[in-house]
Amino acid sequence: MGMIKAGDKIQVLDDSIEGTAVRIDGDTITILTSEGFELDYSLNEVLLVENRSQINVSAAEAQEARKEKEVPARKKARPVKPKERNAPKMEVDLHIHQLVPSTRGMSNYDMLNIQVETAKRQLDFAIKKRIRKVVFIHGVGAGILKEELYYLFRRHPNITYYDADYQKYGLGATEVYIHQNVKE
Repeated sequence: MGMIKAGDKIQVLDDSIEGTAVRIDGDTITILTSEGFELDYSLNEVLLVENRSQINVSAAEAQEARKEKEVPARKKARPVKPKERNAPKMEVDLHIHQLVPSTRGMSNYDMLNIQVETAKRQLDFAIKKRIRKVVFIHGVGAGILKEELYYLFRRHPNITYYDADYQKYGLGATEVYIHQNVKE
């Protein structure tokens, strides 16, 4: 049996588990399964999966393949700090169809009012419940709702606001951070 090293495809002998070797520590091997679980096995319980279709891979290609493998594995394994886990972000979707069953007969002004009222209510709720982060999803649109929200946020001395995570929400969201220690 060849030496197993991190990045190799591994199969568990008594089980139908396959995965990628992540760490080898003494005779214990940690395998990242395709479902994203890390499992520990003893080296004599596993088998190196030979990639029969392309045994003569050039070193450069092998490294490329290993790189592709490593990135997702690392992402999954990132431990979430308890502090981050317990600091839930409240999300408030202000798209009008989320707030009312139908907008029939409503003017833009009516809709804007409902959206701003909702934002106010949710913000007060977050402050009361000591929730530190709230993401208001307002959409891109003409930017009127965003302006109204900023006007609302500026009236609170204990609030910092900034564009929310672009990867997750695109341009249409603002994240609010509520500083807890300021007495109103």
